[in-house]
Amino acid sequence: MISLLSTIASFLMGGLPKFLEFFQDRSDKKHELALARMQNDKELQMLERGYVAQARVEEIRLDQQKVDASIREHETVVDHQKALLAHDVAIGEGASRWVINLRAMIRPLVTLIFVIELVILNFAIIWWGWSEGLDFMTVVSQAFTDDEMIILSSIIAFWFGTQAFSKK
Repeated sequence: MISLLSTIASFLMGGLPKFLEFFQDRSDKKHELALARMQNDKELQMLERGYVAQARVEEIRLDQQKVDASIREHETVVDHQKALLAHDVAIGEGASRWVINLRAMIRPLVTLIFVIELVILNFAIIWWGWSEGLDFMTVVSQAFTDDEMIILSSIIAFWFGTQAFSKK
């Protein structure tokens, strides 16, 4: 049961960025709606007073402010991405190509080592139990513990859950 819950939790952790993005998008839309209401109220007030030309000028100013804000936001995102890439390049400067490739493989390699270790240890335990003449089901239940299954299922669910949520 715990193994199932941890698998589900690990799978959902891969989708956490998308979940948080949903709330950010919702907040952005709420803010845009508030701006639109303010603009609409201002236009109605100006039209009531007969300031049609002034209303058009205010509309142009508001549009310009929106464009400027959008440009600044885009520039911030681009600058952040450039800084991250520059940091990655700076870390790899002077290193050989295989070191750079090895650095990129750390997480997948650790996962692979852990899974291979589990497989080897489990087969060694089963072989030992079989060679000692123990009951097969008893040996298997000792080899494949609940804690081990929780860890393994969490790792697999995280990797494949992340892949599932990253596709658009």
